[in-house]
Amino acid sequence: MLKKLILLSVISISGTVFSQNNVREKLGNYLDSLFVHHKVMGSFAFADNDKPAFLKVTGFSDAESKQKANMNTQYRVGSISKTFTAVLVMKAAEEKKLSLNRKLSDFYPEIPNADKITIENLLQHRTGIHSLTNEPEYWQYNTKFQTESDLINIIKKYKSDFEPASKYEYSNSNYILLGLILEKVYKKTYAELIKDKIAKPLQLKLTEAGGKIDPAKNQARSYQYINGNYHVSPETDMSIPIGAGNIISTPTELLKFILGLENGKLIKKESLDKMKNFIDDYGYGLVKVPFEQYTGFGHTGGIDKFSSALFYFPDLKIAVGFSTNQSDMDTNEISIKMVETVMGKDFQMPGFKTLELPEAELQKFTGTYSTPNIPLKINIFIKEKKLMAQATGQDEFPLEATSDTSFKFEKAGVVIDFYPAKKQFVIIQGGKKNTFTKE
Repeated sequence: MLKKLILLSVISISGTVFSQNNVREKLGNYLDSLFVHHKVMGSFAFADNDKPAFLKVTGFSDAESKQKANMNTQYRVGSISKTFTAVLVMKAAEEKKLSLNRKLSDFYPEIPNADKITIENLLQHRTGIHSLTNEPEYWQYNTKFQTESDLINIIKKYKSDFEPASKYEYSNSNYILLGLILEKVYKKTYAELIKDKIAKPLQLKLTEAGGKIDPAKNQARSYQYINGNYHVSPETDMSIPIGAGNIISTPTELLKFILGLENGKLIKKESLDKMKNFIDDYGYGLVKVPFEQYTGFGHTGGIDKFSSALFYFPDLKIAVGFSTNQSDMDTNEISIKMVETVMGKDFQMPGFKTLELPEAELQKFTGTYSTPNIPLKINIFIKEKKLMAQATGQDEFPLEATSDTSFKFEKAGVVIDFYPAKKQFVIIQGGKKNTFTKE
């Protein structure tokens, strides 16, 4: 799944400045602890003063064969691909191949409101084009190859969500279209453009458009960890995301990419300044990232069970990047701790206490729940002695017990409190509470 980006919230820093070596060693221990407790596995890197300063790799690239990941393991980076696509669009503008004012109707007039939508609107998610990944039917075809006409037929059938240029709303369809448009104006594949315009100038050997995952080529699969076992995730067919999310890379090469972008090795400074034209905290394939009195930029990414982040803070000359192929927590916490570490700030190590409830106790929570306020149902069920939840048209996810009646899904910040006598549960996410009743 191409997730909507998770913005790094304003980070408040407290604590004493420690020896950089000590706190960096602590970060390594923290990441090791996350893996040992099956919270996260992946690859993590940061740059200090624009130079590589930290690298840590944990876990497996292929859990079935116990193949350990290493610094050259390639991960799917999801929506960080949008930054790559935006760079290609700015390069096309510099080379007079494409104007930011050009209309979508010049390429795909059948898309609703195409005559009102510009390339710039697509870059800034201000089109009203409905995101195909928001529909339950997406999961019926996301693992199957799709042609250009297949994708256009899917995108054009959805009504526009709002009038173009009137507001911001993240839509993967926008960057799928940009990927296809780039192929048209250059008469080359998106994969060739990534290679020629980005990988070659920066001498990136492990950054490319992805295909079917091949562990023999040191490419990571993604996983869920359930009841003592790693369960491999189904793979999105990379013909679908194109410019919205089909890049594979490593954190060290992602850092080279964002540093190269900042230092003028890919596009002109004027082009990058346009990319940083943030409206509603989104520019051209870049999200605005606040940190104390500083402002950074970058993107997050999620596809299948991969989760990635890439941020750069120009005033501090620091960059952080990571890719995980299994996470049972909110990876935004990792971003925060990495930024704290590169600044020499101490951070608190988390506890990992868990509560195991017998299957007989879990049985009283199972069933299908609904609420009049939200147009979806949530199925609570047991899988391999673990309580699971699945909302209509979405992936299933594990629930971890924090008491006899309370559970959490840390990765999404979800808390569910069950009230078996009332046949209800209250779900809390992002400060919002909703009560669901068993049918």
